Amino acid sequence: MAKKLKLRSDEIRPVAPGLGACLASDMITVRGKPVGFMYREEPDNEMDSGWRFTSGLEDQDYMDEADNHGVYDVNTIANYDPSIIELLDAAPGSVFERTPGTKNFRAVDDWEPPAD
Repeated sequence: MAKKLKLRSDEIRPVAPGLGACLASDMITVRGKPVGFMYREEPDNEMDSGWRFTSGLEDQDYMDEADNHGVYDVNTIANYDPSIIELLDAAPGSVFERTPGTKNFRAVDDWEPPAD
């Protein structure tokens, strides 16, 4: 069954084009939650930006279910939450979390990405 995304394709504007693909949680794309946590890994391939986006509300069971995530153009996620745009040039290894109650992010230096 196809996911019903919060934004229709005709609502997506070129706000951060040409950055490649990313992984994002359905909490963002289906439920419309803002990005609460984002990190950038070394890209898996030439199409991958390395960016991974979650709302920060996902528990481990949710994260373990592959159907709760999707591959999207970074531009698509930037349309869902434009507050991420200023951080998209950050290098692989960068990690950011939203400051609660704001549109601002702060760098995180004590988190390691999950092992594959």
